[in-house]
Amino acid sequence: MNKSALKVGVDVPWVTSWTEETVLGVRPCATVGGRAALVQTGAAGFGKPLYSQNHLVRQRQTVLGMLCPMCGEPTSSDDRWTQVAQQTSAGRLRREGKAMNLDRALEDRRVVIDAGSIAPLHRRCVDRSLRYCPHLKADPNVNVMPFPAKWTVLPLMIEATAPMEAGVAVAAIAVITFLQLIGVTDRVDRNWRFRKPVRRTHRSG
Repeated sequence: MNKSALKVGVDVPWVTSWTEETVLGVRPCATVGGRAALVQTGAAGFGKPLYSQNHLVRQRQTVLGMLCPMCGEPTSSDDRWTQVAQQTSAGRLRREGKAMNLDRALEDRRVVIDAGSIAPLHRRCVDRSLRYCPHLKADPNVNVMPFPAKWTVLPLMIEATAPMEAGVAVAAIAVITFLQLIGVTDRVDRNWRFRKPVRRTHRSG
């Protein structure tokens, strides 16, 4: 196992997976209170970085602990920023099937920030990543904005099926992969029902 010359949290985001980090499958995981989740070995800095793949466990840690996904350090309430999150409404998220388990106490007209699976960063880390990351530099959807003081977390689930036992199929179970982060603002959008979906711009290869 060779250690990379690239420094985790500086040259490579802390949340990024590396080729020496193996997905182990479904296990009870402390990051989600012992619930069944996909887990992965930890060997950040060994092998090669997989920039397009977040580490399963570290991603959940960033969301639950408000850790900066770039450097891995905690963010403070006055220094939390998103780069590619989308401002929308709770009702729109429900209608588009993006947050089916969102607490019904959160009214449909409430303006929210859908950060997906990306926890907020420090401002200095935002600036660094925008300066050096070629993917972000070319992304037309970058929109740096402060993250709200209130948020909610939703598990992103998949169905997992165990191998057959003695020729008998085992029932599939729901397991957690990543965690979705939704910032909750103090604003409301009374016209949320009439707004057209935001079309995210995608660059062709």
